[in-house]
Amino acid sequence: MNVKKWIITAIAATTIAAVLTGCGSDSAKTEQKMPNKIVIGFDDNFPPMGFRDDSGQIVGFDIDLAKEAGSRLGVPVEFKPIDWDSKEAALKSKQVDLLWNGLTITDERKQQIAFSKPYMKNAQLLVVRADANINDKAGLAGKVLGTQEGSSAVDALNKAAEFKSSLGNIKMYGDYVAALMDLEVGRIDGVLVDSVVGRYYMSKKPGQFKVVDQNMGDEEFGIGMRREDTLLKEKLDGVLKQLSEDGTMTKLSQKWFGEDITIKVQ
Repeated sequence: MNVKKWIITAIAATTIAAVLTGCGSDSAKTEQKMPNKIVIGFDDNFPPMGFRDDSGQIVGFDIDLAKEAGSRLGVPVEFKPIDWDSKEAALKSKQVDLLWNGLTITDERKQQIAFSKPYMKNAQLLVVRADANINDKAGLAGKVLGTQEGSSAVDALNKAAEFKSSLGNIKMYGDYVAALMDLEVGRIDGVLVDSVVGRYYMSKKPGQFKVVDQNMGDEEFGIGMRREDTLLKEKLDGVLKQLSEDGTMTKLSQKWFGEDITIKVQ
């Protein structure tokens, strides 16, 4: 073999070795395994998605759905109540593996976390007392509006700049239920609330509230997770599709809402 041919052969061999080594390294980086347990972060006062019943048991639509998903994945699930206003921090610090409790998919949240495929519709409602002389958004001018801190209602309110600036004051609560209770006794004049929570709460207290606007924003719920957990997202999306196609989601929706408000998972 002449010197020129030997040099070419050596360079080729070195290049192939480098490529193979690089491929092995990338494979090792991307190789993932499903966790032995999935810890689900949720707001335990967000009926009917996830909340505590009269006996203190954790129940709700998302609770039932998560249990069924865990069963099909072959991975046990654990529910961990968290401060919903700090949910992204709890996820990133690995206190929890998923955020699963009526979590609205927004562009702002997509910048921080990954989402499953959407599985349920939602909207924002403006709710007032039934006896209030308020019949639309304009009627809340100069009045006190309550909502849940860190919720998608806050995002909707920020987008409705003119309406927001017309309000006398905005009071933030740890959860929607606390806001609705204050509305009930007259401490505030209205609540901007997720429709799933608002309609469920109002159904328990017929005749006490009325909706004056339901066009503050249409939304979709998804499950939040860390961006790097690509295998978990793939498996979870697959299970959500199964639960959608076999009618399980529809049955759970009818159980908790009296109708099917789920989205067909593609």
